[in-house]
Amino acid sequence: MTTHSHPILDHAAANGVLLEMRGPVALVHLSRPAKRNALNDALVAALRDVFQHLPEQAGAAVICGDGDHFCAGLDLSELKERDAGEGIHHSRSWHVALEAVQYGRVPVVAALHGAVVGGGLELASACHLRVADDSTFYALPEGTRGIFVGGGGSVRIPKLIGVARMTDMMLTGRVYNAQDGERLGFAQYLTPPGQSLDKALELATRIAGNAPLTNFALMHALPRIAEQPADHGFLTEALMASIAQSAPEAKARVRAFLDGKAAKVQKS
Repeated sequence: MTTHSHPILDHAAANGVLLEMRGPVALVHLSRPAKRNALNDALVAALRDVFQHLPEQAGAAVICGDGDHFCAGLDLSELKERDAGEGIHHSRSWHVALEAVQYGRVPVVAALHGAVVGGGLELASACHLRVADDSTFYALPEGTRGIFVGGGGSVRIPKLIGVARMTDMMLTGRVYNAQDGERLGFAQYLTPPGQSLDKALELATRIAGNAPLTNFALMHALPRIAEQPADHGFLTEALMASIAQSAPEAKARVRAFLDGKAAKVQKS
């Protein structure tokens, strides 16, 4: 375990985001446990800075929450009167931060437990994989509080669970438990209580061993292909496939498989 010191990372730590290296994995802690890791503007800016300045040796990242919860959402104590223009700029600042997570340099796994609520669910949906434990629960209380999601949730969350379910959550305050959340698509993995971080680190370590261009394609090309008309998507796919397979590391991996030196796919 290595903790990195850098002026930007030190400033992030002072605002509730801690970075440590676990081998090739950057472990990013939300560290406001007394506030259930609620997101204030300083913490969101710290997240942006950390993901824009990950150590060079990081091949993947994990986001976790210190204490009993992953993230209980927006820190409502900071909610202040804004006119429409100020509100737009505030929301857009969150978009920049969460795009640094989704479209950064390395794939990101979220280790979920306890509350994954409001802005916490928006953050989790910006990650590439989500691992929940049995204590996890999901909610979008913005609708019942007279506000609307502003951190990209209206774009990302329906891609996980559909528009109708998100609408229901916001209209009625519906809460999903860990088991239903895994079934509906909030998380791809479900673990016993207290084990989501270990599973997330295991997955991130495996991901960090992939060819970097393949990880790049999955992070940056695949979601855009999914939004393109089919003929555009096929061309983007062909371009990305040709770039990925031309990398020396890809050629070495294929050669190892053909020479019988690489593991074959096995039934799990």
